[in-house]
Amino acid sequence: MLAMAKIKRMPPRTKKAPEAIAFGEAVRSRRKAKDWTQEHLAEAAGISALQVGFIERGDNVPKLTLILRIAKALGVRPGELVDHIRMKL
Repeated sequence: MLAMAKIKRMPPRTKKAPEAIAFGEAVRSRRKAKDWTQEHLAEAAGISALQVGFIERGDNVPKLTLILRIAKALGVRPGELVDHIRMKL
């Protein structure tokens, strides 16, 4: 008989990072200004639409490589997305 390993799932975050929320707002506002769906942005950035949703809601703190991909897809400097964080905090 094979032993079955129990998989423990990570519990959901109870508190979102304010920086992640501000970054997500910046991404969402620029995406909507282009009249793009999350799926369109995901395809342009080479990521999944689920990731875009997590980022826009502030559920995910993206790594630098992801920030660069999103900025390139939106046609903005990465600093524009990050500057939004400073204005919100």
